[in-house]
Amino acid sequence: MKLLVITMLYEPDFVGIAAIASDLCHELAERGHDVTVYTAYPYYPEWRRKSDANPWSIQEELLGKVKVRRHGLYLPNTPSKLLPRVVHELSFPLSLSRSLFHGGRYDAVMVFCPLLGSVVFSALRKLLRREPLWLNVQDLPAEAGRATGIIGGKGVHWLGRTVQRLLFSRAELWSSISPEMVETLRNVAKPSTQLHLCPNWLIGPLADQVAKLPCKCGRPVQHPLKLLYSGTIGKKQSLVPFCRELAKLNLEFHFRICCEGSESRPLRNWARETNDPRFQVTSLLPDDQFVKGIHDADLFVITEMQGAGASFLPSKLIPCISTGTPVLAIADRSGPLGSEIAQHGIGLGVEWSELSTLPARLEHLMNSPEMLESYQRNCLKRAESYQRGPAIDLVERILLDFSGQSVKAPYVSAVARDVPKSA
Repeated sequence: MKLLVITMLYEPDFVGIAAIASDLCHELAERGHDVTVYTAYPYYPEWRRKSDANPWSIQEELLGKVKVRRHGLYLPNTPSKLLPRVVHELSFPLSLSRSLFHGGRYDAVMVFCPLLGSVVFSALRKLLRREPLWLNVQDLPAEAGRATGIIGGKGVHWLGRTVQRLLFSRAELWSSISPEMVETLRNVAKPSTQLHLCPNWLIGPLADQVAKLPCKCGRPVQHPLKLLYSGTIGKKQSLVPFCRELAKLNLEFHFRICCEGSESRPLRNWARETNDPRFQVTSLLPDDQFVKGIHDADLFVITEMQGAGASFLPSKLIPCISTGTPVLAIADRSGPLGSEIAQHGIGLGVEWSELSTLPARLEHLMNSPEMLESYQRNCLKRAESYQRGPAIDLVERILLDFSGQSVKAPYVSAVARDVPKSA
């Protein structure tokens, strides 16, 4: 199969969709497919250029067996504001247009949508090239933009949703990563649109690190309570407001925050001004330290701005539960993350309106070793649904069928790693 993947983020960027897109492309190439990636020069999550190459030239490189074609784009100083963000998004399809007729015809095109810029180009390419187009929805941009305040006002939100729907409609096949997001897409999809649930997975390098860990099931809560947040911070995470509320509590804890992103500077400024020794803010960690940090923590913190949770499922959830570490989720109970917590018993789910109950709930957990162990075991059980091999097998089977290729027996990845049975 000759496959084109369009994604704004790709390695050496390593957070968010960059990790999943890179891992998928490498594995499909290892399975013998001809994979080309159109992407940007690395910049995320720091929002700064990480390459010395001329950003307005096109750079071709071979990463493993994947052909990568990089394009420049505009990087705003304030990515959380609407106008700079719109210019950023539109600069990507404009830059990509130089590759509109490059590379001949592909059997299928897959576009990743945490951002609409990639979808704009894929819709134009679909119009002119008529290749089968798969829309992989990791985030619903219009909904997330409205909830986080980047898109302000009902009129602008309506325009954003209308543009989003028109762009999405160019693809014959849609997929998303949670049942709640699939249902949201079903409400706007045409009857003829193929719609699939394709969960993300624990990527290969992280799976290798998790496989080396001892089982933590039954390990009691530490004193003080060890909390960890590790990942990007934007407005939709609302981590600064959560830290402000957490600091008010008469509670012994150590909260380690490893972060980058558009809202990391305000968080660092707050931590420096507050000077609360319970909080420690550092940069993102390499894979081995990231996995060890999760394993060492009692609870892994995931925060979502009220109203934003229905548009995405945090990718950081998967490595968290794969280590057997329960989640402390500050999120809407009706969103994808809240549903995961409630349905599978993988930690504490607290809505923003319930923050006053957090000390009592944490104290109850600290005094209930049976509850903690139940959460730990439930995490490992739920992590089985996010195994790398079966997830990529599913994507490959759909791609082969979608592109008109013959579907062979499921391929079992030689580098897939399961959570150890002892865990």
